Amino acid sequence: MRILMIEDHARFAKFVKDGLEKEGFTVDTVETAAGGQDAMAAVQYDAIILDLGLPDCDGIQLLREWRERGDETPVLILTARDAIGDRVRGLNSGGDDYLLKPFAMEELVARIRALLRRPGGVLGLVMQAGNVSFDTTAREVRVNDRTIPVPRRELGVLEHLMRRTGRVVPKDVLEDKIYGFGKEVSSNSVEVHVSRLRKRLAGAGANISVHTLRGVGYLLSEDSTMAPH
Repeated sequence: MRILMIEDHARFAKFVKDGLEKEGFTVDTVETAAGGQDAMAAVQYDAIILDLGLPDCDGIQLLREWRERGDETPVLILTARDAIGDRVRGLNSGGDDYLLKPFAMEELVARIRALLRRPGGVLGLVMQAGNVSFDTTAREVRVNDRTIPVPRRELGVLEHLMRRTGRVVPKDVLEDKIYGFGKEVSSNSVEVHVSRLRKRLAGAGANISVHTLRGVGYLLSEDSTMAPH
């Protein structure tokens, strides 16, 4: 699961990021509302953790803008504002949950998982393509109902491609998905992970293929009708 955290206190953001990544989540952090908008334009997140006291925009205003344009990504408001009025405004503006600082990491993890279990709150907890299933909560891949081990980076590639089965995913979008928004990576890093993923799936008997479209990106298909990669 990919989470965006919009929080202007870098040390606190790192604390949350480290805690969530120990639980199997992938977390991108930005410090401003503008950075959050850029990240959301580049990556499809499963959930957002939003602070209200951002330096360039009030978090409530940002949340309202998302909901007004039809974005339904689950949002957990994480803030020190403890007044009842702030909580009501946050939830009425489109927030899905409201957690006060300080908090226990176990509670934050439980609340995020609860958000992701809600109907419509995530794009399918278990995705299926051909004989391959991907449990996005357990981070488990199965081929013909047999679990196969897949490293974290390859999981990121597979998840993003399965969400868009039959559609082209640009290389730079995959880079942001598996490394984080705006990170510098080597030019062939995605190709390496895609190649390893192909071999892993083929070795397990998967009947899906990852195709390389030179100069365009990658496409996952459930059949062999496309040209060889």
